[in-house]
Amino acid sequence: VRLVGGSRCSGRLEILHDQTWMSVCDAAFDQQDAEVVCRELDCGAPVQVLGAAAFGKGDAQMWTQEIQCRGNESQIHFCPTSPSHEKNCSHDSLVGLACAGNVRVRLVGGNSPCAGRVEVHHRGQWGIVCDHDWDMTDAAVVCRELDCGEPVDTLDGAHFGQGSGAIWDNLILCTGSEFSLKMCASVKTFLHSCDHTNDAGVICS
Repeated sequence: VRLVGGSRCSGRLEILHDQTWMSVCDAAFDQQDAEVVCRELDCGAPVQVLGAAAFGKGDAQMWTQEIQCRGNESQIHFCPTSPSHEKNCSHDSLVGLACAGNVRVRLVGGNSPCAGRVEVHHRGQWGIVCDHDWDMTDAAVVCRELDCGEPVDTLDGAHFGQGSGAIWDNLILCTGSEFSLKMCASVKTFLHSCDHTNDAGVICS
């Protein structure tokens, strides 16, 4: 399953079926289905189910089944389906979806969304990451999470300018294989003080 035409956690819904991506009719999709899709994409809870091709029409084939999730399935493919009675489904009535998004990391101050000062969302606010022990394995996870390819360089000393707000001075200990920074271990450390001159940065490919 994927969301197209918006962001990682919002867009036109497409489902892979027999190696073909297919669009879904808005009449065949409801809130329980949305909960499963947002969960499968690690995008939190659904905020809005949007019909009438809110994220564009695309050129995918139409999915002809009605999706009947209970809402607790881990993947959309585990949901039962039944033949849809909607005969008038067209590319004008595709379903789109906005999930709350578990956007937990962003790059700020660079010349693209894939370069900048690393900021992490934690406990309701954005804060910067301290550059102590910030390395390419940590950067690899950030680049992967943001769909920005491979890490090219890590930069310390507030290379992309000093941030404001909270400073997360926990040491972030990624192995490099995690899909998200929140999956990495972090260790509270009192060995050094960290201020905004220590803001970590990264450039992804």
